[in-house]
Amino acid sequence: MELQEKVEHWLDIAEYDMETAAAMQESGRYLYTVFMCQQAIEKLLKALYIQQYGQEAPRTHNLLLLVSKLNLPAKSSYLQIMGQLNAYYIKGRYPTYKQKLTQLLSRQNARELLQDSQEIFQWLKSFLSVKR
Repeated sequence: MELQEKVEHWLDIAEYDMETAAAMQESGRYLYTVFMCQQAIEKLLKALYIQQYGQEAPRTHNLLLLVSKLNLPAKSSYLQIMGQLNAYYIKGRYPTYKQKLTQLLSRQNARELLQDSQEIFQWLKSFLSVKR
C-alpha cells in the first residue's frame, strides 16, 4: 500500500469511528460514545503521522504521545480533552471499570466530549493532504 493509500485508510476508519460515536450517543451508550471518540482521534493522528514522516505510526493508544510527535500548533484546550479521552480508552478496556465509568458518565458529559472531539477531529483533518 502506498503512503497516500495508508493515510486515506486511516482517515476512512477514523471518520467511521466518529460517526459511530454519534450513533452511540443517540442510543444512550455513553461509555462507547467517548471510547469511539478516542478511537477516531487516535486513527486521525496516525494518518497525520504517516503523512508527516512517511512511516507507520507508533503502536500506542495514547493521544497525547501521538500528538506530541506531530508538528502541529499547540492547542492546550485540545490537549486537555485528549487527556480525558485517554482515560476512557485505558480504563474502558477493563471489565471492573466498565460499570463504574458508565455510572459516572452522564448524557451531558458524553455529549460535551463528543462535541469537543468533533471539533478536534475537524482541526486535525485540516492538516491532512487528503481533502473530502
